[in-house]
Amino acid sequence: MQILAAGNPKRQRRSSGFTLLELLVVMAIVAIGSAGVGFALRDNPQAQLEREALRLAARLESARAWAQVGGVPVRWRVTAQGFRFEGLAASQPPGQDLPQTWLDPDTQARFDQTSAYLSLGPDPIIGPQGVTLFSRSQPQLQVRLLTDGVRPFAVQAAQP
Repeated sequence: MQILAAGNPKRQRRSSGFTLLELLVVMAIVAIGSAGVGFALRDNPQAQLEREALRLAARLESARAWAQVGGVPVRWRVTAQGFRFEGLAASQPPGQDLPQTWLDPDTQARFDQTSAYLSLGPDPIIGPQGVTLFSRSQPQLQVRLLTDGVRPFAVQAAQP
């Protein structure tokens, strides 16, 4: 009869569980699959409009600040391709141009008042103004940007 004792070379050892390499391979497969699913899912149109509105609010406030610094009147107008800021060339340093197109080409804007533009300065207090962003393909989806003239432009979900 053979006795298995510590240090006996005939003793076989069975390992249980996974090796580190196996765990890393499984984690890599899960990460690649999750990334693929994340890229495959698209934002809904309302989320895209809200992102456009937040981006535009930041740009309008930036242009408002440049108008105050430069002491020049700045206007924001809607164009067929997107929008444009008028009057910034004199107060902005070279290379600091603001964008003039929407991220999503389906986005369109209309003014809440009868004016054809938003006046952004040079005065620190401007009149109450607003603009509504909407989707051309789904006009019921709307987001409004509003200011009372003192506070910054704020995003408000419009009621259809």
